[in-house]
Amino acid sequence: MDLDERKLRILSAVVENFIATGDPVGSKLVAQLLGNQVSSATVRNDMSALFDMGLVEQPHTSAGRVPSHLGYRVYVDRLMHPKPVPKRERDEIDALFNVKNPDPDRLLEAAAGQLAQRTQCAAFTLMATPASVKARRIEILPAGERTAVIVLIATNGVVRNKVIRVDFSLTQELLKFINAFSNAKLGGLPLREISAGYINSVAVSLGEYSRIFTPLLAAVFELCREVSDGSYTIVGQSNLLSHSELWPMAHELLAFLEDKRKMSEVVARAGSGSTILIGKENPQMELSAASVLVSHFKIGGEISGGIGIIGPVRLDYAQVLPEIDYFAKLIGDILTDTLEHE
Repeated sequence: MDLDERKLRILSAVVENFIATGDPVGSKLVAQLLGNQVSSATVRNDMSALFDMGLVEQPHTSAGRVPSHLGYRVYVDRLMHPKPVPKRERDEIDALFNVKNPDPDRLLEAAAGQLAQRTQCAAFTLMATPASVKARRIEILPAGERTAVIVLIATNGVVRNKVIRVDFSLTQELLKFINAFSNAKLGGLPLREISAGYINSVAVSLGEYSRIFTPLLAAVFELCREVSDGSYTIVGQSNLLSHSELWPMAHELLAFLEDKRKMSEVVARAGSGSTILIGKENPQMELSAASVLVSHFKIGGEISGGIGIIGPVRLDYAQVLPEIDYFAKLIGDILTDTLEHE
């Protein structure tokens, strides 16, 4: 693609002015933005060349141009100058998450909420559970004569609970026994080792009590699997409805964002570090009019999840991406510290 310095400057001016105003950009305005160093006729010729290359589009019969998805890609890769998050804003964000040993789920939800509010986009977090995470404690509590609440507390601070009905009376003696037994057999084990086969072997070891306690152990297994599978949070979906360019696909887009499996595939495709997927670069039809920005975070030096936003293609990428990166680093640092102090 033959892009000399002048064409790159013109493309940059078109992208940045369109991001700021949402209005098609004409050659006279571009010439002014370039300090009238070149004539509007020269700019017009270069913009025509950019149009032929597929980097700008003409939305209607006016002389103005708007960047194409490919034009945004060239801008992001070659022309964008990221804007560091100002210290005042960093301090505000730090203050919001100045909590020792936080609940990871609440931390991720709060981070996504703040990011959605700051960007006016939908924000999400995805976290995989490190292989080192273990079952710290299991508590089986009575909620009625034949209703129990099973609580799993993992070493990464995640807490999960489940209500289960049983066909026997939950006496104090039975509860004391099954709590001691569960923690002796499962406490301290890595979650990934608590498989269905292992639970079956534990149940068999109960002998004549196996039939009674198997439903409780099965519920513990489900909680272990739930924590091991990681978490997904999506907030701020209603923000997307304020962007008219997303209206035609709004229903499909919102349904897509609720699907953890599909969003996990998007984040996995983004690779490591920070990634911007612009509009039609997304293979999923539901995301073809949107941009996805993802920054991965590390827990204990291992990539363990990502935080990002979904928004319109017309985004101030130079401002938004550094904010996402800052949230990702903050999450990684906090969760690493939490895990290391277990």
